[in-house]
Amino acid sequence: MELISQKMRRLAPEMDPLRLGCGWTREDLDKPQIIVESTYGDSHPGSAHLNQLVEAVLKGIHEAGGHGARYFCTDICDGESQGTDGINFSLASREMIANMIEIHANATPFDGGVFIASCDKGMPGNLMGMARAQIPAIMVTGGTMSAGPNLLTLEQFGMYSAKYERGEIEEETLNWAKENACPSCGACSFIGTASTMQIMAEALGLSLPGSALLPATSPDLLDYAYRAGKQAVELAVKGVSPKDFLTLESFENAILVHAAISGSTNCLLHLPAIAHEYGIEIDGDTFDRLHRGAHYLLDVRPAGRWPAEFFYYAGGVPAIMREIQPMLHLDAMTVTGKTLGENLKELERSGFYERCQKWLDEANQKYGISVNREDIIRPYAQAIGTDGSIAVLKGNLAPQGAVIKHTACPKEMFKAVLYARPFDSEEECLDAVLHHKVQKGDAVFIRYEGPKASGMPEMFYTSEAISSDAELGHSIALITDGRFSGASTGPVIGHCSPEAQAGGPIALVEEGDLIQIDVEERILAIVGVKGKLKTPEEIEKILIERKKTWKVKPRKYKSGTLRLFSEHAAAPMKGAYLEFSNNS
Repeated sequence: MELISQKMRRLAPEMDPLRLGCGWTREDLDKPQIIVESTYGDSHPGSAHLNQLVEAVLKGIHEAGGHGARYFCTDICDGESQGTDGINFSLASREMIANMIEIHANATPFDGGVFIASCDKGMPGNLMGMARAQIPAIMVTGGTMSAGPNLLTLEQFGMYSAKYERGEIEEETLNWAKENACPSCGACSFIGTASTMQIMAEALGLSLPGSALLPATSPDLLDYAYRAGKQAVELAVKGVSPKDFLTLESFENAILVHAAISGSTNCLLHLPAIAHEYGIEIDGDTFDRLHRGAHYLLDVRPAGRWPAEFFYYAGGVPAIMREIQPMLHLDAMTVTGKTLGENLKELERSGFYERCQKWLDEANQKYGISVNREDIIRPYAQAIGTDGSIAVLKGNLAPQGAVIKHTACPKEMFKAVLYARPFDSEEECLDAVLHHKVQKGDAVFIRYEGPKASGMPEMFYTSEAISSDAELGHSIALITDGRFSGASTGPVIGHCSPEAQAGGPIALVEEGDLIQIDVEERILAIVGVKGKLKTPEEIEKILIERKKTWKVKPRKYKSGTLRLFSEHAAAPMKGAYLEFSNNS
């Protein structure tokens, strides 16, 4: 089989001199050519160290007889954008990263690729870009940062900030948390979106077994990067790309792992968008179906006790898969050229779990604690929960669905009828929450924050203000057509679809409407007006009348990236990827 790079050299004779001009040798031109794309940059801790992985990958490519070329498309940090309009660019950046990878990989075709990222939008953006590149490829994940003193991790900082705003702690305590919450590079050390998506890459079979969410400071991570470089050359020579083996069953495996780890709700945006690039359609209903009855096993923050680095010490994705093995499609093919089941058996034989135990022993000594593997990843029969970790709620308020992470929600809020308090921006709502302008029994709405309105930002500060409030955290709900950070906890419901900007029922909610939440029955509905219950038929007529006087809000962004995103983003429950009509 002729490599595409060699075919292109004949078609574009300028290619050889141009590549010689940037340091390639004549010998390099004849080798399998591998694009090494990463989100490396000084943008945040999840990407600042990736150049080290790039160099390890290049070494592996070289030793396997290939030649690697470095390309970069740096991602942004949601944490650095929180509380500002900068967060509106976050979800749109996923699409732009995928666009740039598509351009990089196809403008000058390569025989294979290695894609390197760590964080919230860099991970799904690269996984989407891999699909568009349509070349043999492998993902390398950038690992997790270390915990700080007293096992401090960044997701706890929202609590410190809210307590400071309420006058419950001194500025000195807040500054201590600032200075110690991020002691190393890597993704934030909890099962937020970054960690979830690293785990999803391995669960899909797109990265080497056992490689997801290692400590970013571990030499093991560099070894995985080196091995990924070698594997990329092998895949390139064989001509095997992810499109050749990724199936619906691969995505079902990932969703079952998502249930077991209590993964971020943002995964309901990212996995459907990635699947869409492969011509596979999944949505919120797919998640809800697979989460029902699934065992939730991982005792890691924000829903659990331990920092994310402990995930790897307990055996990582392979250990999770070992516990839920009977539910998985073990014949799903992976980037190793072997099935998932074969990979798991090989890890058992290779001493993988013994190496993980060594790391756990060292962590116990470092932090002065005594944690066993089963304290972190519970045995299947001793699960933390047995109904997955998320639920998709539907009803006349969210006909297309809305998502709640019920493992992070107080049980008191699983079944409730609340009074609606709608706000048309997060700023208004956050002020009301912080200054107790909302009361027990309220359903607080933040609307016009969906992808067509403002880019679908996270409502992180408001959710943290609620969950860290001893009274409100167990007595009110927060409902939005925006989304939540993977660090969010509490009674929060997001992705409400259709969104307000598209004229969804959430736009029609008025003060004093009665809102029914029933997690077990998967219900989110308007059941009353001005504090009085109404029949479903009466509510339907009321909403029809309200819709007659509703007017779409003026477009917030009239040019640039967010104008493009708002015009073409699919519904939140479909993945909010860019979609174009046949005649557009």
